[in-house]
Amino acid sequence: MSKVVVDISMSLDGFVTGPNAGPDQGLGEGGEPIHRWVMPEEPSPEDSALLDAAFGATGAVVMGRRTFDVIDGAAGWKDDLGYGYEQDQSQAPPNFVVTHEPPANPRHQTGFTFVTEGVAAAVAAAREVAGERETVIMGGGDVCAQALALNLVDELRIHLSPVLMGSGTPLFAHIDQRVLLSQSTVTVTPNATHLTYQLPRDERGA
Repeated sequence: MSKVVVDISMSLDGFVTGPNAGPDQGLGEGGEPIHRWVMPEEPSPEDSALLDAAFGATGAVVMGRRTFDVIDGAAGWKDDLGYGYEQDQSQAPPNFVVTHEPPANPRHQTGFTFVTEGVAAAVAAAREVAGERETVIMGGGDVCAQALALNLVDELRIHLSPVLMGSGTPLFAHIDQRVLLSQSTVTVTPNATHLTYQLPRDERGA
């Protein structure tokens, strides 16, 4: 069965975007440094290797409607730029979008399934098609936090960027109970500290 992974970049003070994020400003005001490891001025081989490995392991992607609206906007994903940034988009995985109502006329239609029954239903649908590969919840912060709060996640990958935002979209807004994690890997590069945590099923919600 597919492993469910939250994989997201975050500022040192816990924000995944800057303030006022929206379709025309997906990373929010001043939020670009949060993702500097993906688009660095000086590329790091370690960062590139992590991005390549994550892309290759992904069997399906779950995202929220606000993330989709950014992707679907004029400055969003294109034929040669999408999931995994500059990876081969002919090999990109299918996407499942959590939404209350599907968009009427999206720019992107192929490869996107709109799920109106909530985060758990979207994760279940994605796992069905992912097979033995990973189901990756890529954002936004609200959907990632909901999945964590619902105990749906097997692994949490945080790409911790060396920036303090002060405000923006928090990652852990829905967590209102103790969640025990087991740290498994740490990779430090000039652009980020990449942290991987396991969420053992028998410890969830303890």
